[in-house]
Amino acid sequence: MSTGSGAASAPAPTTPSTAVPRKSSMFSSLKVRNYRLFFLGQVVSNTGTWMQRIAQDWLVLTLTGSSAAVGITTALQFLPMLLFGLYGGVLVDRLPKRRTLLVTQSAMAVTGLVLAFLTLTGHVQVWHVYLAAFAVGLATVVDNPARQSFVSEMVGPDQLQNAVSLNSANFQSARLIGPAVAGLMITGVGTGWAFLANGLSFVAPITGLLLMRARELHAVERAPRGKGQLREGLRYVAGRPELIWTIVLAGFVSTFGFNFPVYLSAFADDVFHAGAGSYSLFNTLMAVGSLAGALLAARRGTARMRVLIAGAVAFGTMEIVAAFAPSLWLFALLMAPIGMFGMTVNVTANSSIQMATDPGMRGRVMALYMMVFMGGAPLGAPIAGWITDTYGVRAGLAVGGAITAVAAVTIALALARVGGLRLSVGWNHGHPQVRFVPREREREAERLATVA
Repeated sequence: MSTGSGAASAPAPTTPSTAVPRKSSMFSSLKVRNYRLFFLGQVVSNTGTWMQRIAQDWLVLTLTGSSAAVGITTALQFLPMLLFGLYGGVLVDRLPKRRTLLVTQSAMAVTGLVLAFLTLTGHVQVWHVYLAAFAVGLATVVDNPARQSFVSEMVGPDQLQNAVSLNSANFQSARLIGPAVAGLMITGVGTGWAFLANGLSFVAPITGLLLMRARELHAVERAPRGKGQLREGLRYVAGRPELIWTIVLAGFVSTFGFNFPVYLSAFADDVFHAGAGSYSLFNTLMAVGSLAGALLAARRGTARMRVLIAGAVAFGTMEIVAAFAPSLWLFALLMAPIGMFGMTVNVTANSSIQMATDPGMRGRVMALYMMVFMGGAPLGAPIAGWITDTYGVRAGLAVGGAITAVAAVTIALALARVGGLRLSVGWNHGHPQVRFVPREREREAERLATVA
């Protein structure tokens, strides 16, 4: 799993699983019993989590009548990751991940059940929702890196890319189903029952974790308790260009490219004057594209830096094109490829980081990655909002796409320089071809030409 001592000069991970591509079916990792139990549990709990997100926002809006209060709720849920995310990674590297997940999943179940009790009995107040959101955020600090790094222990390196991709497909499927079910439940019986459904949904992943066969897990030596482990993790990332540049690119994409709550609502209301129905359509088509991107990544079976770079460039370019779409239907149709390329970046970055990281460091590295990726949106949203208010939403979306594409190209050139590569532009069987080639090969060809 380690990239070895030569990793610092390599432009991309060179683990056995990436050096020799392994063809696999789209759902090959589901053949692993432990992962199959994990996956089925996540299908249920992810749906419940999306239901709670919708119910939580609606309840706060009902209690206060304030959109700012909804924003505070969201901020409280993500604040712990920004404050304590790296420390969560240190804990994950020290602790057995399956037992850790049993604790974190149980904690999140309790928050849903408590909110359900308070809401159904009519005693809920807005501070209760704030506290529950913060509690979920605290659990996520440990749960997120534990879940991400536990995947490799279930399936091993050969199936890691496929399993990470299926996890993303799982999440996107829940993103399509959960809000729809929550809307029906809130309208029919009230928000309290949506919270109850979420709390009970955690029975599925907890049961799956308990039914796993420990002997079939890929054993990973846990990091011993000691001082300076956080700094050790940061030094580890800083010494590996393929890790640090992947995390930096993910940060740019998240901060400047993923501000869709700002952009899509403004396009639906201010540009096309079409209302909430179109806003829902934009999000649905983007979720469909994201699901397709996750499934394609699962079928691809490998995580390569060039796929990550190309996906980020395509994602930014499609955002620029969408920014100037003249009609609502063209803009809506562009949401699907934007979702697909965005998910390509997400899945490829996630799996390539995991495959290039030593098992004993994986919790800390994944915590840093998730902190950058999840923390980018709260930082980028005010910038996107300011550009949108000042210059219009078309300018805001175009600027976000341009920054993403330029960052991807810049990082590609930086990695090429570190790896001793140069950009080669030419023709192959009548088609243009752009690729990176080793400088040593070019020098050798020039030397042979001179000798001849």
